[in-house]
Amino acid sequence: MAMTVRLPPELDAALEKLAAARHTSKHALLIDATSRFVAESSKTERVLAAVDDIGHDYAEAIRRLEDA
Repeated sequence: MAMTVRLPPELDAALEKLAAARHTSKHALLIDATSRFVAESSKTERVLAAVDDIGHDYAEAIRRLEDA
């Protein structure tokens, strides 16, 4: 799917410099960065869900430790 991305001039310049240094395109860098962001966000959601489950599963033990 095609889309237009409008970047602030300083970010566009930094992206251009990075693309040149890595001998790739700004487009490729944006795809890589977006893929990493989505993967990291998904990972964070899974970790938070696991923490919620642990908190629920061990709620009584946690309460006892608070009182100790």
